[in-house]
Amino acid sequence: MSTGITSPPAARPARFTGRQRLILLVLLGAGFMLSVDFSILNVALPEVGDGVGLSLTALPWIASAYALPAAGFTLLCGRLGDLLGRRRLFLAGIVLLTTASLLGGLATDPAMLLTARTLQGLSTALTIPASMSLLTTTFEEGATRDRVLGLNGALLSGGFTIGALLGGTLVSALSWRSAFFINVPVAVAILVLAPLLIGESRVPDRVGLDVPGAVTVTGGLLAAVYAIVERSVPAGAAGAVLLAAFWLVELRSPAPLAPVRILRRPTVKWGNYAGLVVFGTETSMIFMMTLYLQNVLAFDPLVTGLIFGVPGLAAVLAGPVAGRLIGRRGYRTVLPAGLAVQTLATVPLIFLGADRAGLAVLIPALLVSFFGHVTAIVAYTVTGTSGLPDHEQGLATGLTTMTQNVAITIGIPILSAVAATGTSELNGIHLALTVNVAFTLASAALVWIGLRPRARHSANTPAAAVADKVQTH
Repeated sequence: MSTGITSPPAARPARFTGRQRLILLVLLGAGFMLSVDFSILNVALPEVGDGVGLSLTALPWIASAYALPAAGFTLLCGRLGDLLGRRRLFLAGIVLLTTASLLGGLATDPAMLLTARTLQGLSTALTIPASMSLLTTTFEEGATRDRVLGLNGALLSGGFTIGALLGGTLVSALSWRSAFFINVPVAVAILVLAPLLIGESRVPDRVGLDVPGAVTVTGGLLAAVYAIVERSVPAGAAGAVLLAAFWLVELRSPAPLAPVRILRRPTVKWGNYAGLVVFGTETSMIFMMTLYLQNVLAFDPLVTGLIFGVPGLAAVLAGPVAGRLIGRRGYRTVLPAGLAVQTLATVPLIFLGADRAGLAVLIPALLVSFFGHVTAIVAYTVTGTSGLPDHEQGLATGLTTMTQNVAITIGIPILSAVAATGTSELNGIHLALTVNVAFTLASAALVWIGLRPRARHSANTPAAAVADKVQTH
């Protein structure tokens, strides 16, 4: 078990069997496909808008229609996987994704397109927590699971990068509709293989769903995320009230959706806070650099995708490395270190000028930043799912996935509002990146402190076991 306490090097994880490799192919492949879906249309928004008659001001809703249900329903779907069966939820999500992708590829008007993107977001909420909890229950906690989550983090990051590259390539070579249709054969292959390889999780006897908790948390998250995206004060107030009501409901519920005792665990609390920072700040940094490359340096979307893609694909190697580092150094060390590397690599970007010579600084900085980013993704996932029994892994992975989706959704609007206060576009980008760096460094320090062992005992003594138990509980 990874404790966050520096310890001797862990034993090498056992080699995966052939069946385990196929399970990884199915589960990691599904997560990779869905991460591609999130970004594949981002570089092709004007073409998509023209194709269905969507106005320029409404283009952000192509991303928001996906992100809102992905963020709002993830926690509920994660818990449903615990109660109804994770394989069942996983397959339902893939079926919904197939339907949504066909609908999006055939869309002829804005309503049809946005409905497809909403269904894709909902399929993400169904699929990702289920696939993650199937991973964490198939592979035992420790070095083997760390290795698996390292691969997952690498593919997750690679999916966002490849989505941007693939989007530009498909739109240039075929049409924006191919960005939807490409999901269908992959989804069908997963639907054929998954029932043959993956057994159903054990469903607890007669445990009912916490309906008041499900309604308040889902409504609260949807309202809160919508408030940030649309800068709506009434929606923000409604979200705050509903989330406060959710907390009170969970304190009194006999079978809570998210037991407060779990939410109070240092690993769950600080792991998910770190995930919010990891995704929110890096996504917004990439958005700022997209504006810089296209609006300041006047590169087209395909070149922009290539500039992000080269360091992004190289940084995928950080996933397996992060799994090994966590096994040796503990998540308490690796998580804030990954955050620090991610943000320190952003510092040079604050000083980029309006000439293309800045690419000599930008590309290496992106490589280092992406490497730290992937490392932090793996570390926060390990942290947020450590020390919990199998029957609560759906909730734990639902929380980590919800955190990711919320962060991706709110990061860009928040830093865009900061950038809008600048005296020029370049000045605004510099200002937003400065806030990004300051907030992330402060957060890395908070995570380091929050995950500190509760008791100080020397290593390799019987008392160290007490510190281990306190740290993971």
